[in-house]
Amino acid sequence: QLQVAESGGGPAQAGDSQNLTCAASGYAFNTYAMGWFRQVPGKEREFVAHINSKGNSTYYSDSVKGRFTISRDNDKEEVYLQMNNLKPEDTAIYYCAARIRAGPGGYTTSSYYRYWGQGTQVTVSS
Repeated sequence: QLQVAESGGGPAQAGDSQNLTCAASGYAFNTYAMGWFRQVPGKEREFVAHINSKGNSTYYSDSVKGRFTISRDNDKEEVYLQMNNLKPEDTAIYYCAARIRAGPGGYTTSSYYRYWGQGTQVTVSS
C-alpha cells in the first residue's frame, strides 16, 4: 500500500511553468506505474500523464503533449510533473495515483488507479 501527497501547485500566469511533486511512502513504490490526473469541479477526473515503474516509458494526453513532462525518482520515491507554457484550461486540481491494474482502457482510465492523494490546485490566469 502507498500513501501519496501532491505539492507544488498554486497561481500562475498563462505561459508560466510549474513543477508538481508527488511524494510517496509505503511498500514497493518502484514496482508501481504512476499517473497524474486533473479535475475541475463538476467534471470527471481527466488523465494527464503516465510513467512506468522504471521511468523509461511515458504517455500523455493530447491536451498536454509537448508541454508537460512526467518523470520519477525511485530512490526518493517521488513522481514529478513539469508543466510548461501553462494555459488557463490547465486550471484544475492535480492528483497522482498508482496504477494497480491493466486493461482495455489503457493508461487513461482512472478506475485502474489507487492510492490517490489529496491533490494540489493549479490556477492559471490569462
